[in-house]
Amino acid sequence: MDGSKTKYLILVGDGMADEAQEELDGRTPLEAAHTPHMDEIASRGILGLTETIGPGQQPGSDVANMAILGYDPEQFLTGRAPLEAASMGIKLGGDEVAFRCNLVSLDEESDGLILTDYSAGHISSDEGRSLILALQESLGNEDFHFYPGVSYRHLLVWRGGMSDLNVTPPHDVTGQPVAEYWAVYDKVPPLKMLVDSARRLLPKHEVNKRRIKAGKAPGNAIWLWGQGRAPSMPSLGERFGIDGVVISAVDLLKGLGICVGLKAVAVAGATGYLDTNYAGKVDAALEALRERDFVYLHVEAPDEASHQGDLKLKIEAIEAFDSHVVGPVWRGCEDMERVDLMLITDHLTPVRIRTHAKGLVPFAACELPIRQRSYERSFCEPSAATTGIVIRPGYSLMEEFLKGRLAQRR
Repeated sequence: MDGSKTKYLILVGDGMADEAQEELDGRTPLEAAHTPHMDEIASRGILGLTETIGPGQQPGSDVANMAILGYDPEQFLTGRAPLEAASMGIKLGGDEVAFRCNLVSLDEESDGLILTDYSAGHISSDEGRSLILALQESLGNEDFHFYPGVSYRHLLVWRGGMSDLNVTPPHDVTGQPVAEYWAVYDKVPPLKMLVDSARRLLPKHEVNKRRIKAGKAPGNAIWLWGQGRAPSMPSLGERFGIDGVVISAVDLLKGLGICVGLKAVAVAGATGYLDTNYAGKVDAALEALRERDFVYLHVEAPDEASHQGDLKLKIEAIEAFDSHVVGPVWRGCEDMERVDLMLITDHLTPVRIRTHAKGLVPFAACELPIRQRSYERSFCEPSAATTGIVIRPGYSLMEEFLKGRLAQRR
């Protein structure tokens, strides 16, 4: 590869955007967090806002990250689970529908079953695998197949299944009775059978007995959602002539990358939580940049903290992203001739509501090594709003970034 060719790097802090918080004196978590590296990029480069969730679209990482990568979700998104299937090497047949299969924690209370934890206490991948394989052994057949994934995130493939179901993601239901949300399963007998059977089988499993004994949340139920059929998308190579990788702990992001022609890089110890292997992700990104044109590096932790409604943990996750990812990647690019860097958060995940929300999100872009003069600003929602740069639709941002048009907005 021509060593003088511009390389492109996108760093995504999932769910970092938020609302002003009273306990932070009216600041957002991004404003309050200590993020010197992100602030330097914002002050030296292009800072603005973009709309990753378009009108009429459901706020989620599938929609938002597809838009960041330059694809119109209205045209290309068939569902979240098919993207995760691609990551897991599962090739869906034309009559097959993939469902995201969360392991969740339910408690029986006076007003019925309550969803107490959408992640089963961030169950380990080994424990989750044992539970899903047990479901496959007991409930799997020629029509249904359970596939183990990472932590609480797994997959169900239904041959001859229905894709037009209005199912609510479990992270939208934390702390609420599930009856209203599970009514959709009641109308589809095969799914109702699976969900009810899983509720009978999972609490008896040794994994859950051990977790309860240790004071941990059990994976005592499944939640099926995000369904769809296999998508068909042109690659980034076909569209922009670039070759690259995606680095993420999340099957959704890896699968999305695969669907647009990127190589999904596996990083040992990448968990999608605050204990993820940040250094391993940075090393993988820098290695890929020396061989390829493009790297899409995604960190899930701020979003997970938001889903837990934990403001302190969210700020900690944002600061970890800055210190363990943004800073080291930046320093690692100093010996490269030119790297165009974009820093972005995919969507809002307000701590107050514990789920994704619509709204403009900040982005910043600069050329490394940094040569641009400095402005008095930081990487946060209010500072980005002062620049007057707003890019709609969000899926047009990628083309402007790759073709060098963002500099014209300075």
